[in-house]
Amino acid sequence: MTSENDGASGCPAHVGRRGFLRGLMGAAGAIGVGAVVGAAPAAASGAAPAGAVGAATDDTAERATRPRAVVPFHGEHQAGIVTPSQRAAQFVALDVAAPGRDGLEATLRTLTERARTLAAATPAPSAGPGAPPSDDGILGAEASGGADSLTITLSVGVSLFDDRFGLADRRPARLRVMDTFPDDNLDRAICDGDLLVQVCADERDTVLHAVRELLRATRGDLVVRWRQDGFLPPARPGGAPRNLLGFKDGTANPPTAQADQMDAIVWTHAGPTPKVDDQAARAFGLTLPDDLPDAVEPAWVEGGSYHVVRTTRMYVEFWDRVTLDEQEQMIGRRRDSGAPLTGAHEDDVPDFASDPTGDAIKLDAHIRLAGPRTPGAEAMRMLRRPFSYDNGTDPAGTLDVGLVFVCFVQDLDRQFVAVQRRLTGEPLVDYISPVGGGYFFALPGVRDKDDWYASALFA
Repeated sequence: MTSENDGASGCPAHVGRRGFLRGLMGAAGAIGVGAVVGAAPAAASGAAPAGAVGAATDDTAERATRPRAVVPFHGEHQAGIVTPSQRAAQFVALDVAAPGRDGLEATLRTLTERARTLAAATPAPSAGPGAPPSDDGILGAEASGGADSLTITLSVGVSLFDDRFGLADRRPARLRVMDTFPDDNLDRAICDGDLLVQVCADERDTVLHAVRELLRATRGDLVVRWRQDGFLPPARPGGAPRNLLGFKDGTANPPTAQADQMDAIVWTHAGPTPKVDDQAARAFGLTLPDDLPDAVEPAWVEGGSYHVVRTTRMYVEFWDRVTLDEQEQMIGRRRDSGAPLTGAHEDDVPDFASDPTGDAIKLDAHIRLAGPRTPGAEAMRMLRRPFSYDNGTDPAGTLDVGLVFVCFVQDLDRQFVAVQRRLTGEPLVDYISPVGGGYFFALPGVRDKDDWYASALFA
């Protein structure tokens, strides 16, 4: 663990950082979730917090000349998974209020049609004279909303497979309520949901426009459980974007352009889940078979992916009091270059083999625990698609900022859960705390104009 000196942590040495933070959280009440819909908003005045997601970073002329990309909606897989990450995102968890299986199917068809028109930059049809406008108007003349690399990704939660819709026998094999890990501080009011809509684009107003239009189209059939904004910094030279701890995030992601890797890492297939060599898994720190029971995926999941969202608060005021050397030891990388502490460049592979005792990269450093480069580790790789968030301040006046961790995996347990277990108790947990999110299953793609979300689930 990291040292507990007063100068680094800014909290009493006899209490320790983690104990101090836990006490602070208890005193502040629902700290860390106040600005997430589903809890009481912290910024009750309605004013946007300084530096909040979507804060203006480009002048009008630059925005007007930026390419207005349209991402194809139809395909074997949904957009927004291997699509290059956009600058703005919103995650909206929804519960289904529509009655019965027929009501659910009708709602999914409606969602599909509105998502299709938004993604294709097609204006919504007019409802005729005397009816409200068919579009919210916030994009002005660009009200079609399909520009700015807009993607809409729909995923389902385990609660959709309860007894309301007769789908229990079609549940994806690994799908369940999100686990609570030892270092979590989850508020269940901002966890899980029947559905999750992930909306991403290069501009925040395009994201909000799409969310409003999807909710308007399904009003009365879907109820918002929680939602969370996310953002990425504008493109800068120097590799992967940085998170709010100041370190690059996404350096070791698998290449999305390599279809064979995506097929092995991201896309779920029907039938028995791939086996993991027991010896390799043990080298990674995963015990078999108890930790990884066999599972058989139903036929309809082909081409989908398990979708993990974890809203993780970062205690940046405390982090900012830690020496740079200690920060780098906890992460295992240089803050300026992103290089591993055994290398010189961001893309250098950490050399754990020549550092078995952790002299250069500590044995409990984040990158060593998350990706130890052992034979079994390849089977546990994930496609990460994270965003930062800024929810203003909590009731104690502390910054409520952090990371919306997002990943897509073929097998929830073999990949995400295995890695998360290895991270339990790492030094970094003194400065971060997962507070919300959920496990979902991203549906297979909508293949053509006659297809619709989850059609195979109802076949």
